[in-house]
This record gives sequence, structure tokens and C-alpha cells, in this order.
Amino acid sequence: MAKNFNSNSQLPLKSQTPISRTAKPSSDFYSIFSEEELLGIIHALEVRREIPLKYSYKGRGAKIWDDFYQKYIIPRWYRTSNVEIDLLKKNFEFINGSHQSCDKVTIVDVGSGNSYPVKGFIGRLNKIGKINKYIALDISEELLNLSSKNFRKWFPLIEYTSYTLDIENHCIPKNWLKNQASLETDDTAKIFLHLGVTIGNHQNRNGVFKNFRDSMGKNDFLVFTNEIGSNSQWDGTVRGGCKYHAEQIYAWIKNKIGIRSQDCELVRKYDLETDSVVANMKLRQSYTINFNFMEIDKNIEISEGEEITIWRHHKYEIPELMQEIEQAGLQLVHYSTNKYFSHIMVICKVASN
Repeated sequence: MAKNFNSNSQLPLKSQTPISRTAKPSSDFYSIFSEEELLGIIHALEVRREIPLKYSYKGRGAKIWDDFYQKYIIPRWYRTSNVEIDLLKKNFEFINGSHQSCDKVTIVDVGSGNSYPVKGFIGRLNKIGKINKYIALDISEELLNLSSKNFRKWFPLIEYTSYTLDIENHCIPKNWLKNQASLETDDTAKIFLHLGVTIGNHQNRNGVFKNFRDSMGKNDFLVFTNEIGSNSQWDGTVRGGCKYHAEQIYAWIKNKIGIRSQDCELVRKYDLETDSVVANMKLRQSYTINFNFMEIDKNIEISEGEEITIWRHHKYEIPELMQEIEQAGLQLVHYSTNKYFSHIMVICKVASN
């Protein structure tokens, strides 16, 4: 006989028990990264809830970046200016070897991407007979393939070499840099480029500066660009990389890691702890991310409401920038801004003891 329940009786509330879904990264995800990189992703996710932006340039991420660059950054008839290209033109006399009284320059392009920003700069060096060789370095083999294709088409007679490198974790091996052992008499200066406001995307900016310092000789210059200003005064308007690049990375990460679209949202905000503008994946549902590949077997629990940083950018105020350079053992040679005072190009060398 069926048992009747009083209308005021309480049924067990199963919905009160938190539900956690499981996400399993795809085989394609594992194929993109080395074991060291996978461990780096797992550590960053576990310790600071971040999938570092640098890893988004690997695999299909290279095409995502190149498409973004081609559509939004390369000068067109309606967009005639490009920050890196303009600042390289403006500072050409400082970075063509004349300042060091050198006959030739080797360009070491760290984070080369598709190499488009240096096309005009290399062309000018070539016209005056100052280019020795071009070395492209990037974390992404796919972007280096694009770099190689572009550069060999533009400058078939200039020596080109490329290597994969994560400048945040490693300095540049000396055997990659020609004549590094004889800098006292070397008449070829090395110009290390780090363009595209990339320094502001790194989580460990001090480590990057120190790795550059340890890679440089006395005649060498480090040249980098970044946005300047106060991060905390961000007005909430999303544009450029924070909009278009972050959107593509968000879609890529959801797909490759296995988080359902309805279980997360993209949130952009100013982050006080890192003094950066970030794009975060905010989870609407608790998840266990199961990394299981070769010797790696790791579960990471992410609770409902937690956020995972997938894109970051730090603007520099000039006194802060000068302090970080000095702390890394570098010395300012020259800097200049664009006409809008929104971006800066900094040229520095190894500090004299």
C-alpha cells in the first residue's frame, strides 16, 4: 500500500549536495605541449589559478594569434600606424649599431611571432649593409614556421636561424649567439628585441629581464616596447588583445580542456594583486580537471565561482619600469614614447659594475 506524505513533509534535498563535473583535456591538448610545459600549466593552475598566456601561442593558438595580428594590427589604408613599427623607425639611429660603433648587428628577436613588426627595420639595416643575421626565438614552433616562411620570402639573402625558447624560464644559450665568446673584439652588436608589449604579458617580468641580462654581452642592447600608464585607472572598455585575442583563447581553452560553455563565462577586470588587467574564465559549476598523460596523473579541483586567468597585461608607470630594469642589472640607454604617450620603447644595456 502506498504511503501518503503530508504536504508539509520535507523530502531529501539532493540539490543541496554540490555537483562537480570532470573535465579531461583532449589528446590534441597533450600533443601541443612538452612534459615540462604540461607541468608548468598544472603548477600555475594549482597554485595561482592561471593558464599562462604564453602557452596560448602553441598549436592552433599560433593561427589564432596570426589571424588577430593580420586583422587588427598590420597597417591598412584605414589604420596607417603600428606602434612597434613606428617606434623602431623613430629609434633607428640608436639600434643600428652606430651607438656601439659596430659595423654589423645581429638581430635576436625574442617572441618573434610572425616577424612582421621587424620587416621594415630589417629592410633599413639591409640597405645600409649593417645586418649580420636574424635569429628568431619563440615558445611556439608553429609561429617560428610562420616567421621562417615570411622572412625567407622578404629577405632570401639574409642568414636566418630560429629556436624554440621560453624566455621566462631560460636565458639564451651562448652557442646560439655568434661570436658570443669574443665580445671584447667583436665588431658585431647584438640587438635583442622583445616587441609587441609582450613584457607586460609575462607573469614573472623580473625573471625575464634577468634572463635577458644573463644572455647579453657588453656591446649588446635590449629593446622592448610596452604600454605605459596606470592599470588601476582602466575604464572597463575592452579593446585590442583584451577583447579579440582573449575571446579566441577562451574558446580554445574551453574546447581543449573540456569545460562546457554553459558552465563558465569570460570576465575581464583589473586585478589588484598583480596590478594588471586580466581576462578570466569564471566557473559557474565546480569542476575537477583530470590531467592524465604518460607519467602525469593529477586532479585539480576548481570550485564554483572561482576564476582562472587566461590573459593578462601590465602597463608600466615609468619610475616602476626604471626600477625593474635596474634591479635586473640593466642600465637605461634611451627611451621614447609614441605620439599619444600610450606606449614606450626602452633601450638598455648590461649595467657596468
